[in-house]
Amino acid sequence: MANTYTSLRYHIVFSTKNREPWFTDETERQIWDYIGGIARENAMQSIIVGGYNDHIHVLVAISPAIAVSKAVQMLKGASSRWIHQTFKDMSSFAWQDGYGAFTVGLSQVSDTVRYIEGQREHHCSSTFQEEYVKFLRKHEIDFDERYVWG
Repeated sequence: MANTYTSLRYHIVFSTKNREPWFTDETERQIWDYIGGIARENAMQSIIVGGYNDHIHVLVAISPAIAVSKAVQMLKGASSRWIHQTFKDMSSFAWQDGYGAFTVGLSQVSDTVRYIEGQREHHCSSTFQEEYVKFLRKHEIDFDERYVWG
């Protein structure tokens, strides 16, 4: 073939350090929008960014030239710096070290968008820890829960 074409979408999930509830109704929209901007500035297509008070979900299309780990590093690093500069009461904010990244096929995009949009309602009945373990099991990822939370 003369050219390379890819369709690489990832549902990336990561939490605040120790799953502390940093995000509020007043701050989350600005933070989600900023993270979407970081993605766009780094040759990624931000489809949706959302989350709840202690974690974030990012649905993003990534070029094959960018490793998923590098994409997450860019999203976390730049957003953490911006959060510290923008929200003075969040000077001790930090992201947890790890993350989850799950592939999303084109036929799953609309369901994933709805899922991310419904985070506030979803977390009325389940915690982030329950949600994350469910993702790991759904995607058949081998893990030991003793080491998931750091």
